[in-house]
Amino acid sequence: MPEDRPSKNPGPHGLGDPDDRFLRKIEKNVLIEKMMRDIARTEKCVELTEELENCGREYGWKGVFKCREQNDKMKECMGYWYHNEAFKEEVTEKYLKERSDYRKTGLTKQMKLELEKQGYEVNIKS
Repeated sequence: MPEDRPSKNPGPHGLGDPDDRFLRKIEKNVLIEKMMRDIARTEKCVELTEELENCGREYGWKGVFKCREQNDKMKECMGYWYHNEAFKEEVTEKYLKERSDYRKTGLTKQMKLELEKQGYEVNIKS
């Protein structure tokens, strides 16, 4: 099936074809970019994020002026990852896997985590 057209298969839970790799505009321009920012902030630029947060806690509202250096460093780090094509591909693949898992099981990521917390094992068949 061409990758530029969505599949008409409703999938096992009526949520869409789990094997469909077509990305809608909102997925490309909003959801994947949000994932990239979140991952960059929490995994790639952790030290700089913590420095900015600590500075903000220390200076409160004055942090807008006092923490410019930390803010600039964090923006530079985030910009690097945001414009890194290999990182974008990695995040896109992660998004497609999560979407496929959701379409196969009908469970969101949060629902799976909650079930696992309660002692249930969530298996996703490929």
